[in-house]
Amino acid sequence: MSFIHDDKLFLFGDRVKGKVVLITGGAGGIGKESALRFASNGAKVVIGDLNDTAGRQTVAEIEAAGGTATSIKCNVVVWDDLVALFEHAITKYQSIDIVIPNAGITDRGDFDSLVFKDGKPVEQKALTIDINVTAVLKTVQLAQHYMAIGQKEGDLKSIVLIGSMASWIGIPKAPLYSCSKHAILGLMRSLTKPLAFKGIRVAVIHPFFADTNILPTAVKLFLAGIPLVPVTRVAGAIFYAATDPDPETNGSCWLLPDDGPVFLLKKEELKLGVYEMIDSRVNAAFKGAKGAQFYIRLTKDVWRNCAPLRQLGLVGLVGAIAWTNRTQIIGLVSQYTS
Repeated sequence: MSFIHDDKLFLFGDRVKGKVVLITGGAGGIGKESALRFASNGAKVVIGDLNDTAGRQTVAEIEAAGGTATSIKCNVVVWDDLVALFEHAITKYQSIDIVIPNAGITDRGDFDSLVFKDGKPVEQKALTIDINVTAVLKTVQLAQHYMAIGQKEGDLKSIVLIGSMASWIGIPKAPLYSCSKHAILGLMRSLTKPLAFKGIRVAVIHPFFADTNILPTAVKLFLAGIPLVPVTRVAGAIFYAATDPDPETNGSCWLLPDDGPVFLLKKEELKLGVYEMIDSRVNAAFKGAKGAQFYIRLTKDVWRNCAPLRQLGLVGLVGAIAWTNRTQIIGLVSQYTS
């Protein structure tokens, strides 16, 4: 595990000059600090936030400092709002280069208790999952489309996800938040290779408790005396993860476990113990998808799964299609072979 000191976090600042950075939840906390940092290094910042007034205030701060930014109201759980955010960025600046799905909340309500109506439990909304997981998935889905507009070979394209120490450990009394941040780590690990083929790097930032408004007062009191992670350092980690030109750090985790430096967790360190066993078996299965054995399995699978089509006399057509596209099938499988 290596670390990056504060004075190195903006080492690749020149890479964002003139680039377009889209940030959800960019009106306050980590999102706002990130917006300010990217703008101060010459990026054009697009903020989407439910708090439209605060978003415009952040834009005003950036412009007062000589930067370029714009903001629109965006509820990340509303698909049309997310689309409008991306469309706004393209209309305003003609491209999108870095996307940071930063909007997030802690647990809402008490997971351990139920609300009853007429003696029966009532379904409760899981807003934490809606914002921290579903909205992030949709943001990343849109990002892949809009980042490809006008993309040229070698362009800086990055997606930086916001994880947590809760991506690794479960926080008592915060099961939804812990679940959501575990999901973000899994999302990054799943997307690394597919996005790399599209020229997009991806990373997850894992800060310990940071002194932001997302922390309830009760939690801050509980943590009294324990050093919180400076928001400026979290923003710096996001900046570094987005701009680092080293392809070897693509798909990496950047940890801020305390008030010390940013740690880079090597991907190999995610393949120890049980992870190592699973990884080796998955790789062995995918690597087997080559040569004669692959074609034998392909034929058997097509035959087995096309029983209804055999009755219609169409299995020959399906087999021909599968054989014609065998190169694409092998290429798709090979993407997941490390």
